[in-house]
Amino acid sequence: MNDSDISYDYNYDDEVCEKDEVVRFGSIVVPAFFSIVITLSLVGNVLVLVILALYENLKSLTNILILNLAVSDLVFTSGLPFWAIYHSRGWLFHKTLCKIVTFVFFIGFYSSVLFLTVMTVDRYLTVVRPLSDLRPKTVRAGVLVSILLWIVSVGAALPSLLFSNVVFIPHKDKPSLGCEYEDDLWATVGVSQQNVFFLVASAVMAFCYCKILGRITRTRSHTKSRAVKLVLCVVVVFFLGWVPYNVVIFLRLLSNKLVPPFEDCDLSIRLDYAFYVCRLVAFSHCCLNPVFYALVGVRFRRHLKTIFLKMFRGPRAVETQEGRMQNIISQGSMY
Repeated sequence: MNDSDISYDYNYDDEVCEKDEVVRFGSIVVPAFFSIVITLSLVGNVLVLVILALYENLKSLTNILILNLAVSDLVFTSGLPFWAIYHSRGWLFHKTLCKIVTFVFFIGFYSSVLFLTVMTVDRYLTVVRPLSDLRPKTVRAGVLVSILLWIVSVGAALPSLLFSNVVFIPHKDKPSLGCEYEDDLWATVGVSQQNVFFLVASAVMAFCYCKILGRITRTRSHTKSRAVKLVLCVVVVFFLGWVPYNVVIFLRLLSNKLVPPFEDCDLSIRLDYAFYVCRLVAFSHCCLNPVFYALVGVRFRRHLKTIFLKMFRGPRAVETQEGRMQNIISQGSMY
């Protein structure tokens, strides 16, 4: 890597606040944890795509959204090996790859938020306003909605592609290279945009679920209840993971700008530890969605059982199982 590729930021705010212990903590914990998350995410989300391809149809809007959410999780997962190496040894790659990995991270984040929001709105329209014309009723409409959400995600992530760079990060023991926004202004814009995006999505989901839960309590539809339960589980886990992370990155932004009382070194170190822990929890969301499909989705569990029977017992052992499956497959989603 040439010196011209690196942004040397010698005005690093933490020069007088030694954080070598924090860095060592991250270099041990992050790679180990990400290795587990990467493995689970690849296995789980690939299984979701296989089940959708082999046993389900994509005439259901919910199935289309689940497919896109699985793709979003895989996109997000593709950047984790680079972040694991980064936390272990610093940024070792070219600035172009820094931009791409950061870009992929934000595409995964924004697309997850958007698809979960639309899944919640879809459940709201299905349960609360079943006669509404707002709900897409054709495969083509569902595909167009998906394309639009990906375009918005790419647009929201574009600043990270344009303004992230390899930067010089001094430490007492050994200076290292980092992959960050090269300008404080765009770092502020990036964190602010991420938090605003998150808050708006939270408000929409909270409104929808208040209405949904009110309607569900007055009905006895087990199918609708199961569908709502699945989406609710996925949404709740997503937000439990990402809310602390978004709060911490906002507080760290204040700390880096030396806003009182965040200029205190001890508080800054505690924020860095919190950042590592919250980041691990938030990034693990990409491997959790298939778990909830299996726990809540009855049809998903049946499909999964069929796949495992084929793998370990051969085709003949699943003929009866597949015959039964044909009797329950309909035009709905995999609940």
